[in-house]
Amino acid sequence: MKFKQFTKLQGFGASIFMGVFYAVAMLLIFLLGYTALPGNMDELKIALVNDDKGEAGTQIADQLAESLPFEITTNISNKKALDKLGDNKYSLVIHIPENFSENAQSGKSAQIDFTVNEASATMVSSSMKSVVTEINNQLSASFSTQTAKGVLLNMNVPEEQADAIATQIEQAYVGNYVIMNDVPDGMQNNMLPMFLTMACYVGAMIAAMQLVQAFNQSKGKTSRAKLFGYVQLSALIIAIVSSIFAVGIAVLIADLDTDAIFKVYGQQVLLYMVAFNFCAIFTFLIGEAGMILNIPVLLSQTIANGATMPRDMMYSYFDVVSYITPMYHSVQSYFAVMFGSTEQAPFLWGLVLVGVVAVLINALIVTLVHKKVPVEASEDVPVNVPVKIQHQS
Repeated sequence: MKFKQFTKLQGFGASIFMGVFYAVAMLLIFLLGYTALPGNMDELKIALVNDDKGEAGTQIADQLAESLPFEITTNISNKKALDKLGDNKYSLVIHIPENFSENAQSGKSAQIDFTVNEASATMVSSSMKSVVTEINNQLSASFSTQTAKGVLLNMNVPEEQADAIATQIEQAYVGNYVIMNDVPDGMQNNMLPMFLTMACYVGAMIAAMQLVQAFNQSKGKTSRAKLFGYVQLSALIIAIVSSIFAVGIAVLIADLDTDAIFKVYGQQVLLYMVAFNFCAIFTFLIGEAGMILNIPVLLSQTIANGATMPRDMMYSYFDVVSYITPMYHSVQSYFAVMFGSTEQAPFLWGLVLVGVVAVLINALIVTLVHKKVPVEASEDVPVNVPVKIQHQS
């Protein structure tokens, strides 16, 4: 066979198509999706709570409201703001205590609290830390010196002498950086919810192709309903076994709390079943070619799962994908159970809903699209069935 003849084979053409298709799909999805960073930073929401009625607190609150490039909520209590921060409704909570101006004017330490939820998208927690550092640097350099100078002027110290002494006074301002739901050090811990989800999803996607292929090969050997049940049972067995290895590796490498192990394992099994049925929709519908659609959907979820950026920053396409696919619900549920960032139940129910809808769609496809094939007679010879032999006389 010559190479020219080899190139005419179906596999050669299909490989070229797949190589071009996935290169284009991956680059378009990733490059377009990540243009939201840092372009959509102004879509993030923060809370600015000023409990201080004095001039200093009001002045700083006004300056922050004007200068920070975020959607800022001011008419909210500190407790409610912190609750919403825990649910990742806010990216940052700035709290000016009620005694801020009093402490600043008396030369005492005037403190502002900046609270960040580390159990959130990596971009949010890292960006907010940089923002807080910049704010603290500016306030420490300007406001504290002015406060010290004002104290000295009130003591009838000449202005020139007050300027000299003010620079020697320990800074009166303290920016208190508060971490909510502290995530253990190491990128492997912060990304563990995404890695567990991705590993499970990819395995389920491959299994969906293989088990649906087995479904098609077994037509005529039993009913479609029974075959569909076999496919689901096989997926469940794989989910139970593979999840043991997945959680085991997570425990060995990452700082996974032992109290969360069984919850994580249970969710991993659930996620596998949901992801399996979700990916099986395309393979039940168009066979092995369904992988052509499954891969772009997988790539879209790597952006839409909320591990790197929150929904507030996503473009509309990825925002919609986050609601109707499994990964976002799984990643956020893992954040909740591993780091206690919010309630786990809403995300688990979201995952269950995606799974139930996927199973129903697959059942409809099997019923309406796959033609009924007559069941072949069993090849097994029944036991204890008398065989009548006739002898010709």
